[in-house]
Amino acid sequence: MTRRPLLGCLFEIVETLVLTLIIFLVIQTFVAQPYKVQQQSMEHTLEPDQYVLVDKLTPRFDTYKRGDIVVFTPPPDFGAQDETPFIKRIIGLGGDTVEIRDGSVFINGTKLDEADYLFATTVPDEEHRWVIPEDELFLMGDHRSNSADSRTFGPVPASLVIGRAWLRYWPIDVFGILPTPTYPELAPATP
Repeated sequence: MTRRPLLGCLFEIVETLVLTLIIFLVIQTFVAQPYKVQQQSMEHTLEPDQYVLVDKLTPRFDTYKRGDIVVFTPPPDFGAQDETPFIKRIIGLGGDTVEIRDGSVFINGTKLDEADYLFATTVPDEEHRWVIPEDELFLMGDHRSNSADSRTFGPVPASLVIGRAWLRYWPIDVFGILPTPTYPELAPATP
């Protein structure tokens, strides 16, 4: 074997590896990214050490919806110990008034029906009220008594959201699309 075909083969291998790396980086940066759940704040919807796929593409063309599960960078003034992103559910959108009273969450005066995803414990019996600024989100974990969320650090700018978690893929026995609740109680009344 001559040296020339060996160099050509080596060049093709390097070229293939570089192209694969570029495609991987583009997909992970702009399309989708895996995320390992590390907190207990989303129990039982998401358990620690499960993996989800985070959609980074569609939020560029569509707004986030109430009920979406999102991965986000904690606000800088929250003082998180490390750079680990948080995962929470969107409860309030820009323009909403979010109230917590009598152990329940109210959006613009209407009680949310959270029975499908809320952990067995309820919202701690506290009373608070927030008016959510435009382009910000009010985020809460499904395990309310074990969640550092917007009740602690306030509404989060949508710009801190990395993407929408839409698919739980590991472990394989819990593989499936994460459902988004519809909240019919908040639908505007039709005349």
